[in-house]
Amino acid sequence: MAGAADLHSPPQGRLGGGLLAHWGGLRHPLLALAAAGTDMFLWLPVWLGTGIGLWFGLDREPGRADYTLVAVAAVLGAVAWLRGPDAGRIFAAALTVAAAGFLLAGARAHDLAAPVLGYRYYGPVEGRIISIDRSSGDYIRLTLDQMVLANTAPARIPATARVALHGDQSQLLPEPGQRVMMTANLMPPAGPASPQSYDFRRNSWFSRLGAVGYVRAPVLLVEPPAPGDWLLAGHRARMRISAAIQARIPGQAGAVAAALMTGDRSGIAEATNASMRASNLYHIISISGLHMGMLVGFVFAALRYGLAAAGSLALHLPVKKIAAGVALVAASIYLWLAGPNVATERAYVMAATMLVAVLLDRRAISLRTVALAALLLLLMEPESLVEPGFQMSFGATVALILVYRPWAAVQHLVPGLLKPVAMLVISSLAAGLASAPIAAAHFNRMPEYGLLANLLAVPVMGTAVMPAGVIAALLAPFGLAGPPLWVMEQGTRWMIFVSDWVAGLDGALLAVPVPPGVVLPLLALAAALVVLARGAARLAGLAAALAATLLWAQVERPALLIAPEGELVGLLTANGRALSKSGAGFAAETWLAEDGDIATPQEAQARAGWSGPAGSREAVLAGRRVVHLSGKGAAGRVADACTGGAVVVLAAEAERPAPPDCLLFDLKSLRQSGAVSITPEGATLRVETVAGAIGPRLWATRGR
Repeated sequence: MAGAADLHSPPQGRLGGGLLAHWGGLRHPLLALAAAGTDMFLWLPVWLGTGIGLWFGLDREPGRADYTLVAVAAVLGAVAWLRGPDAGRIFAAALTVAAAGFLLAGARAHDLAAPVLGYRYYGPVEGRIISIDRSSGDYIRLTLDQMVLANTAPARIPATARVALHGDQSQLLPEPGQRVMMTANLMPPAGPASPQSYDFRRNSWFSRLGAVGYVRAPVLLVEPPAPGDWLLAGHRARMRISAAIQARIPGQAGAVAAALMTGDRSGIAEATNASMRASNLYHIISISGLHMGMLVGFVFAALRYGLAAAGSLALHLPVKKIAAGVALVAASIYLWLAGPNVATERAYVMAATMLVAVLLDRRAISLRTVALAALLLLLMEPESLVEPGFQMSFGATVALILVYRPWAAVQHLVPGLLKPVAMLVISSLAAGLASAPIAAAHFNRMPEYGLLANLLAVPVMGTAVMPAGVIAALLAPFGLAGPPLWVMEQGTRWMIFVSDWVAGLDGALLAVPVPPGVVLPLLALAAALVVLARGAARLAGLAAALAATLLWAQVERPALLIAPEGELVGLLTANGRALSKSGAGFAAETWLAEDGDIATPQEAQARAGWSGPAGSREAVLAGRRVVHLSGKGAAGRVADACTGGAVVVLAAEAERPAPPDCLLFDLKSLRQSGAVSITPEGATLRVETVAGAIGPRLWATRGR
């Protein structure tokens, strides 16, 4: 089972126009497929994902006419698929399934519609805690539902909101199911930091998260968890088990051990998170296919070989199926305990699919099993297609399946003692190569020594930490969990040591710029053709991969970036992006990451390119003055700045319209357009906005 890095940081980019946007490029590969013959079942998730990707890639919200047209195409395609000539059946099948994916994505988005806060709110908030985690700023965060906001109609209150706990909150021990009261600052989910950036609002829409914010005053307990609240029973059990583990294993080792066994990452400090990301070990602290695979594998192997040792009785029992059944129960308990987040659900579906295959006397690990798992996930949660965890986990799993056959053919040549090491190196290398381009596209960082870190840490996790955790869970009711927890502690301390050491090596992280939106769809198309097709279609896949690589290598970043509320301006110089002022950390970090720049915001702010006092910073872009006005009295300085074709960014509302020879971006216009990028083209400036790039999608317009 392959692990995937379900990272806490937000993913970058989106699926561009979707694979279906390149349907013309698929025509000849499909002809080759039809001529050569293929296992159509393996293509079903590809075609379904094509339709889903097209829906997400649109720059406007589809209307009734669009859905009607797609539905008609699905019906006609289905008829041709069932009754048409053999030569055209593959086209009909692809059209039908892709159209179904488009309709499925639209239905899912509308089904999850919930109110989004349309303004900044400060006041009393009451709600029920449904989730606890930790923010990138190292603050405990609470996700609330069943909320009450002052002077707000129930129909306008978000389904859920997430608040970070600042200040002294020692008087409350948060627990899922508690009803709490606080005085909070809430705001709508933030839009992209630039027109090319990841849109957090989309993820929030599909999570039904309608507001985010923070609280400084103490949070008060209104009611304890309801005894019969089975919906949150798993959450409560998770937090209690996590607290028990951290009480027995102190420090970050206990926090990591708790994350491995329960999915509770609220105890992991941001310094540990950063180290894990830099060493490519972050997937270890996010329950994914790796954890589920190790848990299921340990339970399955322990039972299978344990029962096999029962002598003649084993000859009369379906040992393999018994082991698979018990492993499936263990995986289900793990899912219940870890909570129904997307990463854990995806890992469970993949593990359950393989275990059911064993129960049905089918091959547990094959491309058909992976295709079935992908189909199930896309049908349940089509939005998972655009998430990095989905793409990386399936990419890594397919890579492992592809390398298994060549390895099986040559493993007899490897000495017995070296076989586990060789298999670990091969599997880590295959999974890493398959997932590295996806991770780089989303997160703009490539750990240089990730293979080394995984070779040193993952075996310890698989052979010591996870088995010890299972044994501790079995012995805990008898008060005998101490020894296996000690083993867990030593293993997690080793993994943290490896992470810190690798992250501290020179050049541990390689920064790469964000690719154009079409790159990921092209890479997906290339992978599908190379893995599933034959003959000329595979050559088309290699051509698609080459085209994606060239497009990525030639990407050009915008010369000027303006933050969503004018709080920051970034000018691209020969030495990297220079920032107009300090602060606006999220926008600054996002811009630098997307530039492929490893500088900190403080270092970027110190770069040459801007001059003048803090409230009136000036720079030059293609011969034009760029002026960033902020602070007290900024609106009164617009008239002096707005001359001679200047570009003026005002972090406030302008008192009067700008003169014709001035390009003015004030707070009012930026709240309508979102972040802005500007690129010189000859004597003119090409201006792109978030509103223009994303269009009136559900998540971009609701609550505005």
